Amino acid sequence: MRKTLFYKGIQLAIMGVDLGDLFKKERCSLKDFANRVIAIDAYNAIHQFLSIIRQRDGTPLKDAQGRVTSHLSGLLYRTANFVEAKIKPVYVFDGVPHPLKAKTIAERRERKELAEHEWKEALEKGDIETARKKAQQTSKITDEIIEQSKTLLSVLGIPYVQAPSEGEAQASYMVKKDDAYAVASQDSDALLFGASVLVRNFAISGRRKLPNKQAYVKIEPEVIKLEPNLKALGIVRRQLIDMAILIGTDFNEGIKGIGPKKSYELIKRAGNAENALEILGKKDVLDEEVIKKVRDIFLHPAVTDNYKLQWSKPDNEKVLEILCEQHQFTESRVKSALEKFNAMDEILKQKNLFEF
Repeated sequence: MRKTLFYKGIQLAIMGVDLGDLFKKERCSLKDFANRVIAIDAYNAIHQFLSIIRQRDGTPLKDAQGRVTSHLSGLLYRTANFVEAKIKPVYVFDGVPHPLKAKTIAERRERKELAEHEWKEALEKGDIETARKKAQQTSKITDEIIEQSKTLLSVLGIPYVQAPSEGEAQASYMVKKDDAYAVASQDSDALLFGASVLVRNFAISGRRKLPNKQAYVKIEPEVIKLEPNLKALGIVRRQLIDMAILIGTDFNEGIKGIGPKKSYELIKRAGNAENALEILGKKDVLDEEVIKKVRDIFLHPAVTDNYKLQWSKPDNEKVLEILCEQHQFTESRVKSALEKFNAMDEILKQKNLFEF
């Protein structure tokens, strides 16, 4: 099942499949993606904004009416940085989850409820560091948050795509179509869906405070390229998917005690998940029909061609109305962020939006 990723003690996201250190990662910066379309896993990015953009005690940013605004803050300021770097971002939103994901969703809900209880306990004890850490694990993406996010992106002139099911699958499909250069997500599932390039730490790069210390660490974007890594490992994508199935995905329970390295060794030896289970003597633990269904989710995901990638200059008046009038953002800070969107002029002058 999904695992929580920590970077030097900082919770970054709820991850999909844990591929450990098997894949080579290349450090990079935003400027390396200038003039390129990046398909951003919207739910993943918004989850990070809700987790990280909080007050000292872990309380999310809120307006005068008590409505959470952390997601709006993250979308505005981070997207402004993308455009300033001449990146063409497109946000891809999840659709209806696959039925096999129901257990993962239920477990995630239980973890959030437990974290919320522990957050309140820590606040009562005056343990601010623990309170903030637990609060980061309580983030909930509601329908209202999604609609607010889409509305803000629209007035900022940034396109978004509604996926029929998994956002990572749709974003990966757009990369395979050459409509985007890379998928931006903390979630390694994009590689299983066939994205040739995955960018991690895209929405959260910058300085982050280390827990329990008056010290900061710099988090930088990193690129994982699918084909060179598969070649180095001596496997194909179908085998990578089978590795994930043995470890455990959002759609199936893995085999206890099987991590990235052991699953790799098994697949190299056995060729596929079914043979690996036979070697382990655990064919009764993971049904072959489940294996086939999960494999098919990654190889033939539900995607759509019903989208249009078109960027435009932001409607500054509407942005100010939404953020400052409706949610009490500081006008000077919003205007400062909007100045970064002046780089949109250069983006719009490009003759070929997909020329890399």
